[in-house]
Amino acid sequence: MKQKIYLLSFSLFFCGLSLLSQKKEYEIVVPDLVNPWGFTFLPDNSMLITEKEGKLIHFKHGRKINIGNLPEIYVRGQGGFMDVELHPNYSQNGWIYFTYASQGGKGNGGNTTLMRAKLKENQLVEKEVLYKASPNSKRGQHFGSRIAFDKENRVYFSVGDRGNRELNPQDITRDGGKIYRLNDDGSVPINNPFVNQKNAKKAIFSFGHRNPQGMEMNPFTNEIWAHEHGPQGGDEINIIKKGENYGWPKASYGINYSGTKFTDKTSIPGMKSPIHHWTPSIAPSGMAFISSDKYGKWKGNLLVGSLKFQYVSRCILKGNTVFKEVKLLKDIGRVRSIEQGLDGFMYVGVENLGIVKILPN
Repeated sequence: MKQKIYLLSFSLFFCGLSLLSQKKEYEIVVPDLVNPWGFTFLPDNSMLITEKEGKLIHFKHGRKINIGNLPEIYVRGQGGFMDVELHPNYSQNGWIYFTYASQGGKGNGGNTTLMRAKLKENQLVEKEVLYKASPNSKRGQHFGSRIAFDKENRVYFSVGDRGNRELNPQDITRDGGKIYRLNDDGSVPINNPFVNQKNAKKAIFSFGHRNPQGMEMNPFTNEIWAHEHGPQGGDEINIIKKGENYGWPKASYGINYSGTKFTDKTSIPGMKSPIHHWTPSIAPSGMAFISSDKYGKWKGNLLVGSLKFQYVSRCILKGNTVFKEVKLLKDIGRVRSIEQGLDGFMYVGVENLGIVKILPN
């Protein structure tokens, strides 16, 4: 009898261990989204969510409300309705910032645009285009685009090289392959790096980028961090510095999709090298620092989404070095966007699933 009780207890113990090991990693907060390219939290903890196909959703009290009076959005390839961020003083001024592809301006096709607007009775009002990259192109790749603010409330946004690596990224007289910095009203800061250079695009803050789809201010250092897609290999994390050249396509850890090389250099003197790279590519999209205490020792880690391998990489940092990576939410789907909520929890936008909350383990 004692032996049977011992075996039963032993069995229950391992059953408990098994249940613990199967503890849920996440819960779905906003279901049934196609491509939640960007999202942000309003002061009442409701959410604004962009769908790449050209929708803006206000998710509140479990309901999805489609916001009206959107700008005309050019949906092609990787382009559409992209990021959304609130002004740091949103509670006082009500400004919301968006990036999207539009057909306005010179040339056929579209290019990335930064707009700000306010929300009133489920409509966008007081819309202001702050920047429109040019010329337009019918190419469907590399629109960027993420938005971040610094401590001085200046707005940064990224525009990919639009599939034209030969002309755009290394030329500061052309848009594309750049990270830009503006004052919050769209004016150019007087200390931007190229304001006094003839024919330069005055809003450029850094150049030599391929397609940055993750950008965030590091809350511990107040520096702007960004990641970008490489080609076949060579996805990068960079710390964005004023006026610096990040090398694309002169230096890269990647190769052409055909398997051929386009450069034999991974670094070049005078150009900034990445602090971390992924080869093979993970196709990174979305990033956020964990600055809350909700996840214990994870505080200070950086989360990066993988479109290709469908997980979230928890990057453990030592200073400005990625010391180790741990995969979260394996096989959840194509991870498009990541944000820390007002409640301190981390939220992840997943294509063809929705927005999920990572549960503390």
